[in-house]
Amino acid sequence: MRMVRWMSGMKLQDRVPSKELRARLGLDDMISILHQNRVQWYGHVLRKEDYDWMKKCMVYEVKGARPRGRPKKTWRKIVEKDCNARALNREAAVDRSRWRRQIGIFDDHDECEWVNVSSGTGSPGLSRTKSTER
Repeated sequence: MRMVRWMSGMKLQDRVPSKELRARLGLDDMISILHQNRVQWYGHVLRKEDYDWMKKCMVYEVKGARPRGRPKKTWRKIVEKDCNARALNREAAVDRSRWRRQIGIFDDHDECEWVNVSSGTGSPGLSRTKSTER
């Protein structure tokens, strides 16, 4: 939150709520960003081949006696809960662009083009600009 306050030019003494500062800057809250990143990684793993070690780790069950008490939360259970909350299914992950649209990440690579720009220091750089053609 310190960075958000710095970006908006506010201090704690100004007593402006964090939620309002994020709204001014157009930022999502951290919980939704974490949900989105987890689901995005889940789609990445689901698109892997069945023999890939990442996919094998996702479905691996540890054998042996479990300790007493409530079972620990697993990454897989948390991701499945995130997917249920967003009404996502495993079949949608096969199509990457569809999956990204469903979880709220929009692919605009087709609408953008890279152009060379100079930062004024003499070092060239690249910048993405929206294409007006279409």
